[in-house]
Amino acid sequence: MQIPVIVQTVGLLALSNVFMTIAWYGHLKNLSSKPWWIAAIVSWSIALFEYLLQVPANRIGYTEYSLAQLKILQEVLTLAVFVPFAMFYMNQPFKLDYVWAALCLVGAVYFIFRA
Repeated sequence: MQIPVIVQTVGLLALSNVFMTIAWYGHLKNLSSKPWWIAAIVSWSIALFEYLLQVPANRIGYTEYSLAQLKILQEVLTLAVFVPFAMFYMNQPFKLDYVWAALCLVGAVYFIFRA
């Protein structure tokens, strides 16, 4: 049984976003007392895993979806990963703006995926 393209794409992009979010923002919590270049090296090391997932995700997804559809899918997943990361890992409060941003993305998804 073959895994559907959308499941492969979303799964790989979601995992990719976990690594990306940690690489981009995790150093603010874990390495704030270290020089910036150490944070950059650590972040680049983590980002390698993001690319190892993101590149095949987009190649697989591009077999059935347009470039714009892949980009909007990426943005939706970025917000879906970022909000829990910000709240639970970085101890940021929930903001109603997250809901408004998500609603804007619902509109973006509608316009990009409509026939």
